[in-house]
Amino acid sequence: MAWTDCLEALRHEMADNLFTLWIRPLIAEEHGHVLSLYAPNAYFSKHITDNYIERIRALAFEYSKGVITDVQVKFSPTTHKKISLDDDIKDQDISAHSVANLNIADINNQSSFNIQPEQVRRTLNKGYVFQEFVEGPTNKMAFETCKTVVNQLGDSKHNPLFLYGATGLGKTHLMQAVGHAVLDKSPNARVMYMTSEQFVSGFVTALQQQRIDKFKKDCRTLDLLLVDDIQFLAGKAASLEEFFNTFNELLTESKQIILTSDRYPKEITEMDARLVSRFSWGLSIAVEPPELENRVDILLRKAKSSDYELPRNCALFIAQQVQANVRELEGALNKVIATARFKGVDISIEIIKEALKDQISIRARQISVENIQKVVVEYFRIPMRELIGSKRTRVYVRPRQIAMGLSRELTGDSFPEIGSAFGGRDHTTVMHACDKVVELCKTDPAFAADYKNLLRMLQG
Repeated sequence: MAWTDCLEALRHEMADNLFTLWIRPLIAEEHGHVLSLYAPNAYFSKHITDNYIERIRALAFEYSKGVITDVQVKFSPTTHKKISLDDDIKDQDISAHSVANLNIADINNQSSFNIQPEQVRRTLNKGYVFQEFVEGPTNKMAFETCKTVVNQLGDSKHNPLFLYGATGLGKTHLMQAVGHAVLDKSPNARVMYMTSEQFVSGFVTALQQQRIDKFKKDCRTLDLLLVDDIQFLAGKAASLEEFFNTFNELLTESKQIILTSDRYPKEITEMDARLVSRFSWGLSIAVEPPELENRVDILLRKAKSSDYELPRNCALFIAQQVQANVRELEGALNKVIATARFKGVDISIEIIKEALKDQISIRARQISVENIQKVVVEYFRIPMRELIGSKRTRVYVRPRQIAMGLSRELTGDSFPEIGSAFGGRDHTTVMHACDKVVELCKTDPAFAADYKNLLRMLQG
């Protein structure tokens, strides 16, 4: 349905906290030319109408190819009660937003778990294919591995495949690209994509409707299971147990599992240790923030797909201002394009500065690698040339590692960018330094104290 595409567009345009708070809880129904959005209360409905309705209406019209001409926001207690869980179950095993991405028909009819290729396709973003993914040094291993998985489903070397990294770096894109490619290759393949919250929602609803056997069969007879944000299963005991059994069943049958998370498996400390250990059986790959040239390529590719001319110097300027993740990068580009269209002019540096004035202002106040280096050399009373130099004596190595670790923690710079600021070092050197910092903070109290002192100084 068009609402799925609207959600994805809004996710890119809005800050994560605003999207989660206001957009995800909406329940959508399409009736002819009208898209009805059900809000959980009257205040919620008024806020959506006052702040987001025009943008949602424009997106719905675009993604429905002109079919949807009106969007109505409604407050219907009966609708939300219909899709809610009993209070006892909700408090125990599901979050308030767990059904946000499923419409009413999906929940009541369990169509989310019918393994029909055309229905699976509707759960996958049509733009999340390998051809639309911009490969770079920080995601190359994940990209190549996902392409390999398509032809080697269930191979123990990468089963399960665990993609981890911060939000907005392309993990979901790669995961769904595998789903598209598998269905292209084998149209009758049994593929299922869901978020961890949708798994919980489907499981609890199946229990309520006494359809748990069907739920288990649908989940355990797959060729490919794709689960996003697996860390959100933590704390949901009954759902975790069901997922654990499903996981074991699929691995026993050599069926492929791909999971994403914001953390390395062993860092998900609040999750069942049995499951965490199984996540490490296959292959875990980090997806890192894209470096500068990769960000430029992403912007140029996205602008081209929007049929908009983006000069390379403008793409470079945007990429220098937005470094955190691909989602924010796309959101910034959308804002620039919208500003240029509104004014009826081509994209220029001046237009970008106007469109992104808030982000540029924030960026100017952010901690930089250069600032971190200055604070570290003053703290340890060593010359800057030795901090970024090549000497391997301990008196310089430890401050250098701390500076690299702080740069990784406090800036949006990638490993290659940090390495460049430290005398042109390779990104693997920076990764090693960051790993060493984590290790020493746990084992060396004096080192940990220095790191915490510097962290406080920089953040203050």
